[in-house]
Amino acid sequence: MSVPSPSDPINVDDYARLAEQRLDPGVYGYFAGGAGDECTLRDNVAAYRRWHLRPRVLRDVSAVSTAAEILGTQVSMPLLVAPVAFQRLVDPEGEVAMARAAAAAGTIMCLSTIATSRPAEIAAEAPAAPRWFQLYCFRDRAVTRALIDEAIESGFEAIALTVDAPRVGRRERDFRTSFTVPEGIHAPAVAAATGSERALSVQEVFALLDPSLEWSDLEALASECSLPVMVKGIQTGEDARLALEHGAAAVIVSNHGGRQLDGVAATLDLLPEVVEAVGGRCPVLLDGGIRRGTDAIKVLALGADAVLAGRAPLWGLAVGGEEGARRVLAILRAEIELALALLGCRSPADLGPEHLRRASAFGGEAGDG
Repeated sequence: MSVPSPSDPINVDDYARLAEQRLDPGVYGYFAGGAGDECTLRDNVAAYRRWHLRPRVLRDVSAVSTAAEILGTQVSMPLLVAPVAFQRLVDPEGEVAMARAAAAAGTIMCLSTIATSRPAEIAAEAPAAPRWFQLYCFRDRAVTRALIDEAIESGFEAIALTVDAPRVGRRERDFRTSFTVPEGIHAPAVAAATGSERALSVQEVFALLDPSLEWSDLEALASECSLPVMVKGIQTGEDARLALEHGAAAVIVSNHGGRQLDGVAATLDLLPEVVEAVGGRCPVLLDGGIRRGTDAIKVLALGADAVLAGRAPLWGLAVGGEEGARRVLAILRAEIELALALLGCRSPADLGPEHLRRASAFGGEAGDG
């Protein structure tokens, strides 16, 4: 990675500040905000400060690799691009530019159901990008099937079924700015799957989702789908076990970026019980609050296989388009590589709970692990 000039943003927070300056307040609030009082939104980030890293020294770190394998896909780092809706709100190319940035970074992009590009468009415009498809389940199962079919035909490699949004959370920033998704920004994959001849509003799309989804529906989807089906939105060990019992190929610890139910725990605090419940039987991933490469390191040390970052690359996209998203991913990868070396690890596989110490409530340090 080239050395930035003094005026260049040098970390994710720099990009976030620039994005806030450049975006319309309503658009910025839509992406930056959370539900209710935004306690969970803030705690997703704060949770990483509750763990201190424990370096080991006099280890040969002359050759350090950030490479990993997730569900059979080789990636340059165990940090993937999370699904984020309506990316053309921040950049004219939206998800196409993000997919190219992910491909350049050598990592996976997960495309949202309510993206402003269809899966086929992503495949055509960014053929080198390894890609997953985030799926909402619709009342009309034919719509769900049509979305899956397009993803499969477009070379997507896995489905991430989101299960934490039977209803939309109360996102009060949007009320304060009177934000609505503007005309011309819509979800073409959903429109095509429903056979609609016009663009569907956000409210119309969410009105089509199935709030009666149960574990039997996951089992049916997993058995019928030719792609691995992950469950995104797991927040308890009990549900992690149930996901496995009903066919999930992986679980994603997620509270929807703090955008659904305010007052739930930070995803990092939820991770240990999920890892224990899974017991190594499937990959565990996590999203929420990733702002530094060291955040990803802490997640991996606690037993996850990879993290997904949504807002961080989005701020890069908002500030500098595809190149901005590329640079954010490059910054995060460089931070992961440096942290591995300074911890005495040659790869992410070397990380374990021995590399962490829980910080006490009074600013000191508690026991190892």
